[in-house]
Amino acid sequence: MTMEIVVFYIAAAVSVSATTLVVTRTNASHALVYLIVSLLAVAVIFFLLGAPFASALEIVIYAGAIMVLFLFVVMMLDLGRGSVEQERGWLNPSMWVGPGLLTLVLFLEMAWLLAGPMAQTSGTAVLPKEVGIELFGPYLLAVELASILLLASLVGAFHLGRRYMRARREEEADE
Repeated sequence: MTMEIVVFYIAAAVSVSATTLVVTRTNASHALVYLIVSLLAVAVIFFLLGAPFASALEIVIYAGAIMVLFLFVVMMLDLGRGSVEQERGWLNPSMWVGPGLLTLVLFLEMAWLLAGPMAQTSGTAVLPKEVGIELFGPYLLAVELASILLLASLVGAFHLGRRYMRARREEEADE
């Protein structure tokens, strides 16, 4: 087997296992960390398929910006005093072993790929200008609808969290 095939299967295994861990975690912050690892694995797969620009977009947009947005939503839904004890548990190094090992595997894969001779891909490179023209040309409405959907979900999460916190404060005041 060639180097690219081995790296593909490792990245696919990391992606599938990290995604499984996203679904099975009960803690939202832990699930977000595993989701970032899964997105990094998908970026490695894009890179292997000869789409370095799509790989970079996967890292910058999804693993970067969207995950920060999710993290802010989780922070807005502050769960009160119980969350402080939960955060102390998160500082336990054993909680970071899984995501750390999966990320290390992806990092070693990328270093191996970049250090070795890259095989010629059969596809053609897609330039960022072409992606921008395509996204903001015929798909302008879809891009704008997606941004409005993200904004609406953020506002909805804020209002749900605010209502939940108001109800908790009233419960604590009654006790």
